[in-house]
Amino acid sequence: MKIALLGYGKMGKTIEQIALKRGHDVVLTIDKDDTDYDITEADVAIDFSIPTVAFNNISNCLNNNVPVISGTTGWLDRYNEAVTLCKEKKGAFIYASNYSLGVNIFFELNKTLAKMMSALKQYNVSMEEIHHTQKLDAPSGTAISLAQDIIEQHGSYSNWKLDQGNETTIPIVAKRIEDVPGTHTVTYESEVDTITIEHVAHTRQGFALGAVIAAEWIVGKQGVFTMNDVLNIG
Repeated sequence: MKIALLGYGKMGKTIEQIALKRGHDVVLTIDKDDTDYDITEADVAIDFSIPTVAFNNISNCLNNNVPVISGTTGWLDRYNEAVTLCKEKKGAFIYASNYSLGVNIFFELNKTLAKMMSALKQYNVSMEEIHHTQKLDAPSGTAISLAQDIIEQHGSYSNWKLDQGNETTIPIVAKRIEDVPGTHTVTYESEVDTITIEHVAHTRQGFALGAVIAAEWIVGKQGVFTMNDVLNIG
């Protein structure tokens, strides 16, 4: 499989190492903010760029009939445009806030716990995420996904907000610490006890492996998918 890497920072380089080990060819590597390139040689593209160019990268792939996997966060105000373009071009597209296989299991645990907690009004939910200092967006896309899943499953919450919360708003604390790949914590607290679930990434390898697996899965398919489709969850 011929892979284009759109965004060639630490994550892009880790994806390249894993892709090569799995027998694939990396035919194109693009710096995170470069938009002048020919995507047509690739069988699939993996985008880990920056928010300001992610939509352009995705559009370029879809317009040239190249399936695209995007893990860039912070651009989702244009997500519906990408979905519309994918359908118009009969292309293939996956966006995920996190490609780690473990995190996607964590997503399912989070939804199950939120549904269970919905009837227990004595518990208040809060969240914390910690990432490396180079991460541009806060809170992380993964934290936003976790919060949105809680909102869908828990009748008491309708919104999330950075650093602030109330009876209907989930507070998310975002910390930036050198060389932390990613930690996400969801806490339910009452007067009598505290229940916490947490995912701690030790390296970038898990994110990169999941992205390559998603790229392998999407080739030959048509439509807009999620990691639940790739992992056959739900």
